[in-house]
Amino acid sequence: MRKPDLAAIIADKADISNDKASDVLNAILDEITNSLGKKESVSLIGFGTFENRHRKARSGKNPQTGETIQIAASNTVGFKPGKALKTALN
Repeated sequence: MRKPDLAAIIADKADISNDKASDVLNAILDEITNSLGKKESVSLIGFGTFENRHRKARSGKNPQTGETIQIAASNTVGFKPGKALKTALN
């Protein structure tokens, strides 16, 4: 499923226009992104929790040459599914 597909489903279920549903979806995603940018976790009860995770610098290998390279430290997003989501999948 892609973002326009999700917006169309929201529009249908909420009985609003596709443009309005797209605006709502964009607002939600923007706020999740802003919160994660502030190092805050985002919990959606029953669905799951998004949180910042830090990856330490490490060494790796270039698969083409076998040469050892340094991989810089970085921040990423982790997702831990909620109980209701796990139950729905099993």
